[in-house]
Amino acid sequence: MPPCRLLRRLTELAQIGRSESGGVTRPGFSPADLEARRYVVREAENSGLPTAVDAAGNLWLGPRPRPGTTMLVLGSHLDTVVNAGPLDGVYGVVSALEAVENLTSLCLAHPVTAVAFANEEGALHPQPFWGSLAASGQLPPPAAAPTAYDGTLLRDAITRAGGNLDAIDQARLDPQQLLAYLELHIEQGPVLERERIPIGIVDAIVRRVQLEVELIGEAAHAGTTPMPGRSDGLAAAAEIVLAVEGLPATGWCQVATVGRLEAAPNSPNTIAGLVRLTVDVRDADEAQLHQAADEAVRRIESIAQRRTVKASCTRAASSKPVLTDTALRRSIAAAAARRAVPTLPLISGAGHDAQMMAAITPAAMIFVPSIGGVSHVPHEDTSPDDLVVGAQMLQDTALALTSHPGSLA
Repeated sequence: MPPCRLLRRLTELAQIGRSESGGVTRPGFSPADLEARRYVVREAENSGLPTAVDAAGNLWLGPRPRPGTTMLVLGSHLDTVVNAGPLDGVYGVVSALEAVENLTSLCLAHPVTAVAFANEEGALHPQPFWGSLAASGQLPPPAAAPTAYDGTLLRDAITRAGGNLDAIDQARLDPQQLLAYLELHIEQGPVLERERIPIGIVDAIVRRVQLEVELIGEAAHAGTTPMPGRSDGLAAAAEIVLAVEGLPATGWCQVATVGRLEAAPNSPNTIAGLVRLTVDVRDADEAQLHQAADEAVRRIESIAQRRTVKASCTRAASSKPVLTDTALRRSIAAAAARRAVPTLPLISGAGHDAQMMAAITPAAMIFVPSIGGVSHVPHEDTSPDDLVVGAQMLQDTALALTSHPGSLA
């Protein structure tokens, strides 16, 4: 494992989409995302690896399975949220590329390939996990003309990335050609750092439901409109934010967040007539999560009615809780034991592409510590030593899984 190359690539990718504040903004299918994809393609091709883009816009790096064999897929995503850190997603892609480069010359029973799934975050185009949902055959039929938050057509964005929305079914992978899927990721939480353990082996990934909420009030002059009788969309939204925040405290779910809010006309002297916001609800128990999402909708509708605002709630995204594959977890633990690297079982509170891939093939995840337990912020960080150890664990596990023919035991 050449650590200098791994760290160099992470450093160079962190400059793509970097803002003056130091954060990285590289939403899926944005110009910065496409630039990052071109960078990774150049790195792969410089190592002699084949590259390809499927109809969904997923970027594939490395060999595909020979007739009669199955492939091990390693990967994650290159896109980010707004003003993100330098490691979420991209660390898994770069480490997967490193593993493929180092293993391709070996005579393996199963080829190893890397993938950068498209638009995992859904930060610009509100279709999170787009690439892995398409690859796993779970992508809901898209609307006639799905658009980004800024009005950009998804069709055009995918075309620029090298995909084809009209042929989206061609991105679906054949489960018979898959050995397994492994994803390396920063923890995005405080447990590994607190326990001083370098490697986390993920037991389960929680489920989430994302609601898109639209509140329609009545825009009016802020100075001449009396307080009684106002239909203030932003005031209703403020109350909804607190109502959503209160769901976990009353036992409805583990966490609940309003992370995005837009008001129109967004003028300092005008009552907001239109507000759009998102509600993110997460829990490890699927039945409990559905109940929490239903309760969120009830609270939103009750607040809107009391404030004479019209409300509409749409379930924009949903992911199932996933138990990772037992045999893969054992393989990761064995790889760590061979190098005397301590490990800890963890549950992931964040969603990942592994969640989607688990529907069609055995899937597992490796975590490395996050400094301060933070992610999705500019100061997201992991020590270089931990980054290298995680990448080595990914490669060692991949080598053990692909050295001999046969399926997972």
